[in-house]
Amino acid sequence: MREALRSFPAVPSLKVVSDGGEALRYLRREAEHADARRPSLIFMDLNLPKLDSREVLRQLKGDPSLRTIPVAVLTSSDADRDVREVYEMHANCYLRKPVDLDDYLGVVRQTIHFWFEVAQVPGE
Repeated sequence: MREALRSFPAVPSLKVVSDGGEALRYLRREAEHADARRPSLIFMDLNLPKLDSREVLRQLKGDPSLRTIPVAVLTSSDADRDVREVYEMHANCYLRKPVDLDDYLGVVRQTIHFWFEVAQVPGE
């Protein structure tokens, strides 16, 4: 992810959290994340440790103050049920994680380009 960001003239900042519970604490600016910046885009792995990513997505999209943050689910799964479930929970896109590093970097760069330079999303 960091490597993909390096190709942008104005490098977006990156915050990595270790699990689903920490992701929600960060987004809600709780505990050690009280001064957290609101993300402009969330890349979320489908298989987060501790708190399941589906639960994180449900809570995120169920919270009026957070639901407008675009969420890109990035996973190796191409199962139709996973794709359908993620979109039903209002993820903004489902990205199949390529195995090849160059292809992976391309997917991440295209997604960032779209959300930062093409799409317009509401502010905080």
